[in-house]
Amino acid sequence: MKITTKTEALNIVETSYLASLSSLLWVALYYLPIGGALLRLILPLPMILLHLRRGTKIALEGLLIQFLLLFIIMGPVRGTLFLFPYGILAFWLGWCWFKEKSWKLSLTGGVVIGTLGFLIRVIALSTLVGDNLWVLITRASYGLIEKFIGLFNLALYPSILSIQIGAILLIIFQEIVYVLTVHIVAYSLFPKFKLTIPDPPRLLNSLVDFKN
Repeated sequence: MKITTKTEALNIVETSYLASLSSLLWVALYYLPIGGALLRLILPLPMILLHLRRGTKIALEGLLIQFLLLFIIMGPVRGTLFLFPYGILAFWLGWCWFKEKSWKLSLTGGVVIGTLGFLIRVIALSTLVGDNLWVLITRASYGLIEKFIGLFNLALYPSILSIQIGAILLIIFQEIVYVLTVHIVAYSLFPKFKLTIPDPPRLLNSLVDFKN
């Protein structure tokens, strides 16, 4: 392929660099025993940055390059899991901010993607390790419900349905915190790269007011 313009060269270089960086972060998140929370937080940022700088078409190419890299390095299962939810979430947030959509849309869609991605990962990892990992989540849900009942001294016993609902609510709450934190980090960091994302809703102004 012949490169004829500076823009084409930058598209290739930035796509390769940011896709490789994101892949490296995923490998580190998967294998390193420490720093998981920080790595999860910054993992979507390189691909979001690519989307904002180069547009949707280049972002799709970057996502494909990252998928191929991880597929080769980590195998079909572990390499594909980055899509659920991190790869798809990064593309969604990048698209929303590139199109200047509101935080309400990007947050809502991000939480849905994160929740579905978490469930897909539980199924895939359960198959991979040969054990039902959903049991661990339901145990955590049961523990919280039991503490709540004990705190208010209620004469209740949690049903299977309430435990399952509690587990799903735990996942949704986790994803709300995660996606909101990614929004806040991006909102504070991206102006340093001369990129902007839409302003937060008034309800969150005090939380993300970095200018005062």
